[in-house]
Amino acid sequence: MFYDWIKAYQDYPFHLPKVGDVICRRFDVETEELLSTSVPAFFAEGSYCTTFRIHVCGRRITVDGNASRLNRLDNVFGIETLDGCMKVINAVLVELGLPEMTKCKKLQQLQDGSYLADGAVFQRLDLTSNFYVGKGNERAFLRGISSQRFRNSIAYLYPDGNTCVWTPKGGEKAGSLVYPGNYNKAAELDAHLLPKVKRTFGEDSDEFRYVRELRDWCASVGMVRSELKCRSEYLKREGLRFWGLFDEQKLREIHRGFLMVGEKCEITNFDVLTVADELLAKGIVDHRKAAMTTAGYVALWQCGQRFDLEARAVQKHRARLREIGIDIKLPFDATRHGVVFIRNVREIERVFAMPTPAFYRPAVVPRHLQLVAA
Repeated sequence: MFYDWIKAYQDYPFHLPKVGDVICRRFDVETEELLSTSVPAFFAEGSYCTTFRIHVCGRRITVDGNASRLNRLDNVFGIETLDGCMKVINAVLVELGLPEMTKCKKLQQLQDGSYLADGAVFQRLDLTSNFYVGKGNERAFLRGISSQRFRNSIAYLYPDGNTCVWTPKGGEKAGSLVYPGNYNKAAELDAHLLPKVKRTFGEDSDEFRYVRELRDWCASVGMVRSELKCRSEYLKREGLRFWGLFDEQKLREIHRGFLMVGEKCEITNFDVLTVADELLAKGIVDHRKAAMTTAGYVALWQCGQRFDLEARAVQKHRARLREIGIDIKLPFDATRHGVVFIRNVREIERVFAMPTPAFYRPAVVPRHLQLVAA
């Protein structure tokens, strides 16, 4: 797993220098007293047309951007630790004459129940990983997992078949806690990065040739990108906001839970007998009669039967089937349910470990930073 987008802020015990070409001053309308002076948010520019949003207001710095992407043509493989990402961010801050963001050492609880930290506080963390399903299998895989739920979220497969996300209502609108999704990385590079690099550097440039070769490599191994966008409320609920005061392994476990969505795809095309066998093998039922009864609901579901979800018997059998990745609450769709699954009919098997191509340009994490006086 590595990190993609990061948004964080830190409050300092001193006033920060004004950085930028524009200054905003706020006055009291009645007394004309100067209340505060700040600069609007601006974008720090890196090489390859990359930017990172920075906002300095009073004693607070807010950073917002993709640390793994800064000063790079791509972020197919990103930075694997929060410390590494924050070193990249701090290098940008130091270059602008701003103080570094630091790890939290202590918290002070305020009267309203909130906490005041002496270090960086995360407001968004995107947890990312790549896996590989084989050349030409990306859309088939995404179509297959679009039949699966993630927690209480419903999958939505984009019309082009290259992206599948999970949202509370099964559409494109994200939830307030997390926004999980998988997408075809080669298709994403082809649609967005490759045209941008072509416009900026030209078709005969080394940059364009590099991105094109990277796109071709992603397609040759069937790379699928998995992203779990953790929003501020979720980070707060899980105790993952204060840098330095939580175990980073918890983030990896959360992301691993999302990756388990695809594990259930292998049984979405099982016939009644196989469903019964799966129920028995996983210990969901104790005897074959119960397994066959529950499996019978799958046959009715495939025929278009609609069930009374308030009935206790239906609730019992639905709960059993959901443990193996089948939800009879959703209408059966032959294009999504039972056509493609990971390791059986199409022999689509996910691989999480793949050697990085020799030509790849990895992220560079700064080793030492120049200190800035407060």
